[in-house]
Amino acid sequence: MKRLLAAAFVSAALLLVPQPAYAADTSYRTLSSANNPDWMARIPDGRSLAALSIPGTHETISIHGGDYTQTQENYGDSAGTLTAQLNAGIRAIDVRARINDGNTFTIHHGAVYQVANFDDVLDKLSAFLTAHPAETVLLRFKHDCTGETGSCSDATGQKSFPDIFDSYVAARPGLFWAPSVARSSAAAVPTLGAVRGKVVLAVLNGPRGGRFADYGLAQFSGWADGSSTYVQDQYNVPTFAQIADKRTAVNNFLTTTNSGDPTKIYVNFTSGSGALAPPYWVAGGALFQQGVNPYLLGRLNSGSFTRTGVLMMDFPGGGLINKIISYN
Repeated sequence: MKRLLAAAFVSAALLLVPQPAYAADTSYRTLSSANNPDWMARIPDGRSLAALSIPGTHETISIHGGDYTQTQENYGDSAGTLTAQLNAGIRAIDVRARINDGNTFTIHHGAVYQVANFDDVLDKLSAFLTAHPAETVLLRFKHDCTGETGSCSDATGQKSFPDIFDSYVAARPGLFWAPSVARSSAAAVPTLGAVRGKVVLAVLNGPRGGRFADYGLAQFSGWADGSSTYVQDQYNVPTFAQIADKRTAVNNFLTTTNSGDPTKIYVNFTSGSGALAPPYWVAGGALFQQGVNPYLLGRLNSGSFTRTGVLMMDFPGGGLINKIISYN
């Protein structure tokens, strides 16, 4: 009932309040205007991933479920949206999964199946990296199901999440950078030359945060639900009035990224939502509140920073993607 009331409020507000002309905003919902399938090719092999400025997406495959669930422009099911993002220049992705029958993963955002399976994700990654072998993709992979209201429930009688993940890795030899998918030994941040043509697992997260075993990069041992040392993920934006707080969190973490340890990767989520602030409002703006995406583009245009770190965005526009890449 609370969500229905919130949705009714949002619909009424959209009718009463003039909204920005988003189609003309290069920071928001203009993904296809960017074309950067080979942008990493010009970067020297010896450059650490920590030194790169990387555009990424939050809930990368989430294109179904309505205003409160969709986080990305829809470029097709079966992870077709991922391919569009990769061609635009996205190199960090955030994928959430449910344990399904047959010890398989289906892609979810909470209770909503995103009409894609983990095989679809890996197929698209493999095809892209085969065609563009100088590139690499950072993957944050999360077990999404808690069984609570609003979440999904796993199929019963299946293997554990890490065991199923291992089976996918074994079935696709060479796709993943091997040190990042070793259960018992976390990896150091690699150079780009070491991981070209590979998927780098940044972290394997549980449904309530925390990391499974030692998968991923050692620096993310504390990656939990929300923010941690190297991650800003202040995702709770209760109303449109708190979009300003999210803008501040993103800006502050950009400052941290530039003053922090140059050997570490900093991950800055620009996304957020709440009962009176669906993801597209937080990203694009509403009710005279500037969205995070246009704000971020303005900050990056200011010349105040030397690197952006990894920026995990909802509905990124081509101009914003291009600007992040230009920092390299």
